Amino acid sequence: MVKLKLEKSVQVTLIIIAAVLVITFGGMYFYKSNFSSQNTIAVNGQGIEKVTPDLISVYFNVDTKASTSGAAESSNSEIVTKLKNAIVALGFSENDLKTENYNIYPDYDYSTGGIKGYRATHSLRIEFSTDKKDKISEVIDAGASAGAGISYINFELSPSLEQEYKSKAIQTASADAKVKAEAIAAGFSKRLGRLVSVSLDSFNYYPTRVFDSSVSGGSSVEGAKTAVAGITPSEEEVSAYVTAVYRLG
Repeated sequence: MVKLKLEKSVQVTLIIIAAVLVITFGGMYFYKSNFSSQNTIAVNGQGIEKVTPDLISVYFNVDTKASTSGAAESSNSEIVTKLKNAIVALGFSENDLKTENYNIYPDYDYSTGGIKGYRATHSLRIEFSTDKKDKISEVIDAGASAGAGISYINFELSPSLEQEYKSKAIQTASADAKVKAEAIAAGFSKRLGRLVSVSLDSFNYYPTRVFDSSVSGGSSVEGAKTAVAGITPSEEEVSAYVTAVYRLG
């Protein structure tokens, strides 16, 4: 009986010790976590790089209507074939003219609620180096002679150039965040500790649109030729924004 009472006493003691340890270490962890969160700073970094576009992109639209879907498709295909031939005649490859979007759908008469025919729309794009910007007018004329409209014309970055300057902008933003963090730490007579976390908030790059038929007056062809006459590409901005969290020592 005495032995049994001793064993129960030991068990109770061990349970109490275990509980004390859990409370102690839990409190230390809670304190450390809260203390650590209060001993960090979050800073925003911005990076902007300027680069001259290396591509010109001309976007065509071919819009045809007919009483049947097959007729609308056939008419559309005929214009696209003429456009390809005209582009090839300028020294481009047929593969340089790429499809962006293609649709065939019923053309509704909303006054009666019936179908008055079918409509086929084909959006295409051709891109070439800004070194050949003197060909823009010829490309526009090629579209007009084939029966295609001009949707818009952009100065753009090639994928490789975009990636190069995206990387530079992110590096600049990261360096900017670190400089700000160091200044804040120095202002409070603290030492900048290790980097806790970092996130890329956004990356922005927008092509320069030199012509847009939706906002241009007059015909798309003449409006496009007027818009690009004598124009040279200006620098575009590639920007990045990061948020970095540092410890303070």
